[in-house]
Amino acid sequence: MKNKNLKIIESYSNEVEPIIDIENFNVWFNDSHVLNNVNVSIKANKINCIIGPSGSGKTTLVRSINRINDDMEGYTFDGNIKFNNHSIYDNTTDITKLRTEIGMVFQKPCVFPRSISQNVLFGIQHHKKLQKHERLQLVENNLKAVSLWKEVSHRLNDKADSLSIGQQQRLCIARTLSVNPKVLLLDEPTSSLDPVSTFAIEDLLLRLKSNYTIVFITHDIIQARRISDHLIFMCNGQVIEEGSKEEMFNNPQNEQTRQYLNDEFCEC
Repeated sequence: MKNKNLKIIESYSNEVEPIIDIENFNVWFNDSHVLNNVNVSIKANKINCIIGPSGSGKTTLVRSINRINDDMEGYTFDGNIKFNNHSIYDNTTDITKLRTEIGMVFQKPCVFPRSISQNVLFGIQHHKKLQKHERLQLVENNLKAVSLWKEVSHRLNDKADSLSIGQQQRLCIARTLSVNPKVLLLDEPTSSLDPVSTFAIEDLLLRLKSNYTIVFITHDIIQARRISDHLIFMCNGQVIEEGSKEEMFNNPQNEQTRQYLNDEFCEC
């Protein structure tokens, strides 16, 4: 499966410290080798965009970062992922705590069949007991963080699925923020949204990155150009190249990277 002629470009170095280091990481689902010797870093308080053709391993990589893949049938791995210099696969790792610190938002909004306010509180209420005034403040703060408060403050007891798809996706982000994560993983969160909702999510992420590290999968190269700080290009289960947005778009070191960014085509 590995292309022997493939030149893997090492991580560029700058003053931004990585919060996540992925080292010689391989993933198999039964006999299928999905990730092949991945080495890549996620930069703190940046929007780290992962791009690449369908089937390149983007989602598998992101779902490995908070160990969601552990529950998948036939999943095995080799290598290591470090979060704040600690291996997430260490025997002492508390997976529930890990998933609190590294939250995930999926491609399609996944709201629960509960009220808007109950959706915001869904995660945090399992970790700590809150007084009524604390619950109200938490709901308000996190809905304001995703620019949803003005739109829904008068209907907090309405069912979450009464919101538009774009509002539901922002609600999912608010629910993730409520547990105070350090990292947000987002798997094509705008792929099913209209342009106005997409812009709202992008604007939200640009504001959130000062307080959170963001890992964002997208198929939209124009979107990656708009919002990314650190760009990671994957193909055929491998990281082909990573670097700053400026480096990757203006002076890619790999011909496959140049071809994909210019033509959205990659010969893997």
